[in-house]
Amino acid sequence: MPDNLARRLGVLSILLGVTSFVVLTLSVWGFRAGGWPWPQAFDLAGWGAWAAGAGVIVALVGLAVWLRRRQGGASAVLLGLILSMPVAGLGVGFEIAARTTPPINDISTDTDDPPVFWFTVTPSDYPAPNAEPQRAAYPDVRPLEMPVSTDEAFAAALALVEARGWDVLSADPAESQIEAIATSRLFGFADEVAIRVTETNTGARIDMRSRSRLGQIDRGANAGRIEAFFPDLEPRAPN
Repeated sequence: MPDNLARRLGVLSILLGVTSFVVLTLSVWGFRAGGWPWPQAFDLAGWGAWAAGAGVIVALVGLAVWLRRRQGGASAVLLGLILSMPVAGLGVGFEIAARTTPPINDISTDTDDPPVFWFTVTPSDYPAPNAEPQRAAYPDVRPLEMPVSTDEAFAAALALVEARGWDVLSADPAESQIEAIATSRLFGFADEVAIRVTETNTGARIDMRSRSRLGQIDRGANAGRIEAFFPDLEPRAPN
């Protein structure tokens, strides 16, 4: 009688991998279109990640069984591993980010005189206690200085905001500040962005502030947004 343990483990890992995709999709849909509170959607996504992690473990056990016995089931095991890895990897990445970044969600290139939000749903000042952990965790989050006029820097920043697909709330050249909403790719979480342009002796200085509208931590998303914005902004400025 053929030994089909590896095949059974492969089928189980396939089921777990498919389940993880279904649960993650349901949680994203629930928040984006179903009006679910974000903690509920996030918790459901966590269950999807656990299912995917179990699928990876089961697939690895099945692979070990197949390598030992070589009696069929390898295809099912590999398919289960392939189906489980994406959501499992996403869950691991989120967990690592949560453990390796400070529990803050408001980041500014200028922590002494940060840009002020005026047109967002809940205008508020930059939290002063954020400054020290921010500087320790994100030393590269600093203002950008460019050898161009403030008008040119403002126009370049606004063009990049629009190219990013962010929802512009305000873009006032007289105030030299842009406010916009950036939406996360997966869940569509709304993050608020303020960009301020000031004149310097050599050109223009651009400060940027990014904060999450929901939750208490951002897993480095706001600092990452600023760090990705400035390198793309410099080539857009006139030479």
